[in-house]
Amino acid sequence: MGIRGEVFSARAATQSDNRTYFFNVKENRNGDLFLNIVESKKHGESGFNRHQVVLFEEDVEAFSEAFQKAIAFMKKR
Repeated sequence: MGIRGEVFSARAATQSDNRTYFFNVKENRNGDLFLNIVESKKHGESGFNRHQVVLFEEDVEAFSEAFQKAIAFMKKR
């Protein structure tokens, strides 16, 4: 197990270099996995605003289906 229970991490930087997204799979003390999605946006010269969503393992399938529908809609437009 990694830092703060982190078992996997992926990073996506945007083209504008203004935002970065982190997808961190973490494990709690009971061994349950959850996904922590973090948006980090540059604020001023040295600051960052951070927003995060926690997605629990039992909700992954429903989240994934809705997310894929939203992406498909955006691609059609």
